[in-house]
Amino acid sequence: MTTIDEITDNFELLDDWDDRYRYLIELGRTLTPLPDTERNDTNKVQGCASQVWLSTEVRPNGGPVLSFIGDSDAHIVRGLIAVLFSLYSGKAAGDIVKTDAVALFEKLGLREHLTPQRSNGFRSMVNRIQRDAKAALAAT
Repeated sequence: MTTIDEITDNFELLDDWDDRYRYLIELGRTLTPLPDTERNDTNKVQGCASQVWLSTEVRPNGGPVLSFIGDSDAHIVRGLIAVLFSLYSGKAAGDIVKTDAVALFEKLGLREHLTPQRSNGFRSMVNRIQRDAKAALAAT
């Protein structure tokens, strides 16, 4: 998996937004395939214009650690999922709760280059991940 620092560096190297979109699509192609059994209503993210599924695995690991798999029917959204997973997957729930993905979204310049629906969908995915992290913390 590409690290969030690598993604940020690559975004800075790509001046043209067409190249950045292509890079996002490429990141989306690196996602672990989502099993059909995970494409269910429980994993479906509400508030996204396209179809988005996120599945969360919680491991105790001395404090809950969350890992994610997910998919979308939209190529750009798959790339956004890959960016979120590089930021959050494999991290402690407490760190996930403290990490501001929307600030990263703005740093990468995504907010002004995506439609309002995609931006809202991104926030819906972040909210879902944050909610799962808070639930994992509450369960410990």
